[in-house]
Amino acid sequence: MRRLSPVTATVAAGALALAAVTGCSAASAGSSSIAPTGAYVQQPTATGKATVGYLDIRNNGAADKLLSVTTSAGGTVALRGPVRPDASPVLMHTVRDIPIPANSMTQLVPNSYHLLITGAGPMRDGKDITLRLRFAHAGTVTVLALVTNPGGTSGGYF
Repeated sequence: MRRLSPVTATVAAGALALAAVTGCSAASAGSSSIAPTGAYVQQPTATGKATVGYLDIRNNGAADKLLSVTTSAGGTVALRGPVRPDASPVLMHTVRDIPIPANSMTQLVPNSYHLLITGAGPMRDGKDITLRLRFAHAGTVTVLALVTNPGGTSGGYF
């Protein structure tokens, strides 16, 4: 077996770190047309209290559906969507899935589809949790989500 040179080992370690930071995983790299990015979760007011999660989902392939989500912080994740997209004020309800149209970007945002997380363990401002997204066709795709506190020192959501 051939040993890697120190330079090659450093480059390989850097590539793995970059993949982790950008939300790629070995299970999803190259095998899925789904690419989630920009994921963040609001820090709950207390451990176990409800909070919300948002992200962008780029689909470079055929239409798909987001079926479920789990977190490394535990708890239950409900998929939420508007009762009527054109209504004001926007009323939300739990949905069975979130449609992910072909060759498009779907944004999970406060006034549209998003994640409602309840009963999770501790989540700290500025730290990451892992979201495991299960799709009807693409399978499971993993992304890191930054825990944010709009009134905290991390600068809020954006």
